[in-house]
Amino acid sequence: MAGLQTSTPTPEQIRLRSGGKVLLLTYPETGEVALSAEFLRVSSPSAEVRGHGRGNEVLQVGKEAVTITGIEPVGNYAVKLIFSDGHDSGLYSWDILHEFASNHEALWQSYLQRLHAAGHTRKA
Repeated sequence: MAGLQTSTPTPEQIRLRSGGKVLLLTYPETGEVALSAEFLRVSSPSAEVRGHGRGNEVLQVGKEAVTITGIEPVGNYAVKLIFSDGHDSGLYSWDILHEFASNHEALWQSYLQRLHAAGHTRKA
């Protein structure tokens, strides 16, 4: 798979919490990181979300209640997350998960800004 970094930390443990609303990643250097199912769903690396090139991204809305219903390993480099809304086409490589864990707040704020700019709001 193109773009995989051999130096990217691999999670020691991946597990679900809060009925699938949170994915917990445990890294040897930094410990535990929690990522919401909503964040992972709206940030999916799938073509359905990212499009087929820069500028073709599809803003995901109404994903506040989505949960992760399954985690499937993909080789030694990724996991496939299965979401309660039926989405299951994104492969979350160790690179992507580490980027999400390291830059979660900035990525989440960027999503919220795009959501607002498109005239959408999140439901509580």
